[in-house]
Amino acid sequence: MRLCTPQPARHASPTVKAQALAYLLFERPDLDRAERFLIDFGLVVALRTDDAMYLRAAVGTPYCYVIRQAPRPRFVGIGLALGSHADLLRIAGLPGASAVEPVHGPGGGERVRLLDPSGFVVEAVYGCAETPGLPRRAAMALNTADAQPRVNTTQRPPIHAPQVVKLGHVVLEVADFQATSAWYSEHFGFVPSDVQLLPDGSPAVVFMRLNLGDTPTDHHTLAIAQGIGPEFSHAAFELVDVDAVGVGERVLRERGWTHAWGIGRHILGSQVFDYWCDPWGDKHEHYTDGDLLTSDVPMGQHAVSREAMSQWGPPMPRSFTKPKLTPSRLVQLARTLRTSPDLSVDKIRTLARLFG
Repeated sequence: MRLCTPQPARHASPTVKAQALAYLLFERPDLDRAERFLIDFGLVVALRTDDAMYLRAAVGTPYCYVIRQAPRPRFVGIGLALGSHADLLRIAGLPGASAVEPVHGPGGGERVRLLDPSGFVVEAVYGCAETPGLPRRAAMALNTADAQPRVNTTQRPPIHAPQVVKLGHVVLEVADFQATSAWYSEHFGFVPSDVQLLPDGSPAVVFMRLNLGDTPTDHHTLAIAQGIGPEFSHAAFELVDVDAVGVGERVLRERGWTHAWGIGRHILGSQVFDYWCDPWGDKHEHYTDGDLLTSDVPMGQHAVSREAMSQWGPPMPRSFTKPKLTPSRLVQLARTLRTSPDLSVDKIRTLARLFG
């Protein structure tokens, strides 16, 4: 494949190396509806006030999902956990960054707020108090042709909302692909695991992992996709095993929520996945059995296509990636074509042919 544009790359000396995706930030007009969906999805309310809600997973962090009351639904941005107060001060020295300020949510700590090149809020956080993990069931023991650990015991996973173990990753669509992916590498140390390429060799999606040295980390904590403007694509939450993914599908379907895609297994990352839409159409993914990589693994390059999204399961529906061309989005598209160095009419046609 001809590579005619620069590919995502790790930065030799990043400002800091983020340690975790700490939380997501949303605005919603109806906290009650948001709470019903997210509890059915498997999160737990850690704190709710008149105008905000914090939800947590089973791991020992006080929250991973923040919602603030607002007139219109909106994805705001992400929180990234840092490894030291010195790292927080380094981020505070970046152009456009806020001063170090206290975090008023559960667990406290300090943060620095800034915007990425696509306009998403990034809150760099440090010092948030650890909280005890929530009790959760162990993964089911599976009998295979090569090993049979389960004898005289049946498989009966509990039929209730599956417990989310942790926030896994977030996927963002952006117009300024090169600047945005390079910014996360330069300032937070993200390492590209795999990039999907368009037929002309230009990058369409990059899957980026944390740089934790020899400590294995998820195949991607952040993925960035070429789009026509800054949009939330989806967020993914890890479950304990495949049975939890299957039970989640049953529970969410029985409770009337909208299914987006699944169950299947991804190619890049290998996760067994299932996607659901919240009351405002934003996609939330259950997953399990994802790949883990250390920092020394080089970036892979792959052709992008609808078929490249899963190994098995139902094909990715066209509704999964096709944007709603509202009047405001058409205005945004016209503006982006004038200003973004990464987007052109030909590229839009190619993306529409592959995914439209």
